[in-house]
Amino acid sequence: MRTFFIRLLNWEYWPQWVVYFPVNFYYAYLAIKARSLFFFSAANPGIETGGMFFESKWKIFELIPKKYLPATILIHPEETVQGIVDKMALNEITYPIIAKPDRGERGWGVQKINSFDELKSYRQFVHVDFVIQSYVDKPIELSVFYYRHPQSPRGIVTSITLKELLRITGDGTSSIETLIRQNNRAYLQEKKLKKNHKINFNQVLKKGESLELVPYGNHVLGAMFLNYTQLIDQQISSVFNDISLQIDGFYFGRYDLRCESLDDLKTGNNISIMELNGAGAEPAHIYDPAFSYIKAQVILARHFRMMYEAAIENRKTGTAFMSLKEYKHMRRLEKQYKNCMVCS
Repeated sequence: MRTFFIRLLNWEYWPQWVVYFPVNFYYAYLAIKARSLFFFSAANPGIETGGMFFESKWKIFELIPKKYLPATILIHPEETVQGIVDKMALNEITYPIIAKPDRGERGWGVQKINSFDELKSYRQFVHVDFVIQSYVDKPIELSVFYYRHPQSPRGIVTSITLKELLRITGDGTSSIETLIRQNNRAYLQEKKLKKNHKINFNQVLKKGESLELVPYGNHVLGAMFLNYTQLIDQQISSVFNDISLQIDGFYFGRYDLRCESLDDLKTGNNISIMELNGAGAEPAHIYDPAFSYIKAQVILARHFRMMYEAAIENRKTGTAFMSLKEYKHMRRLEKQYKNCMVCS
């Protein structure tokens, strides 16, 4: 009952179909205007499906300017653990690392790996292409949403989200398990956290001692998203416009990154882009606990409009919308891929 009421009273935890139910009527209106339910596919011609679903992370990484990208390699299902270690050494990648399926979303299959044994375990578990990325140990994790009309030389930043990783703070007497149960956000992750054998749930943290429960800023895995759109200014828009202009066929989507300070966003220095998401991305600041559901619908509708405008303009210059046959084919491939994630 506690889980039910936490989710009920905080819309950020509602199922995606409920979150998007009202604004999907506006999407249907845009689809009628575009004469295609799949107009999203033309929003980013340089990304498979426009980045709505089942796009390859590796192919996107190949588009990102190397100065902003942590050392990253693609691993195929047939590669041995020793082969992976050799490839890591060749690319100067050391532990800890982040491993994640090449095609997936919302934290699916993502794991921080700290040793050879953990890499071996992940290799035995995952039977699809996956990427390994150097762990970016910078203190601030953010999402930055960018949009540029295809006929405009300059784009805009529409959303900045600060991600607070899931943590608990000790009181000197309570066990980690007790502290998790006292924190609603952590409590919702309790079952997943208990599968993590790196956490000693009986340990008592010192008063004021902080413990990071999940090492990446994924909302599904308990991170808190905070609205930092007040930071948006001409300098930040200019930085991300310069980056985005170097990415062929990208007009609409969200950067997930880490940096040393908020000032880095204004200078473009010390930024490490961990992922770039296309048409399926959200302006993540709407999940700030203080953000209203109605206001979120307005923001989502505004972004649907941007996606529509990019897609329509790109169609005029030769980018076709995805057909129903192509959509069904990609969904079949997606299903097969996820089924093979742990198949032998």
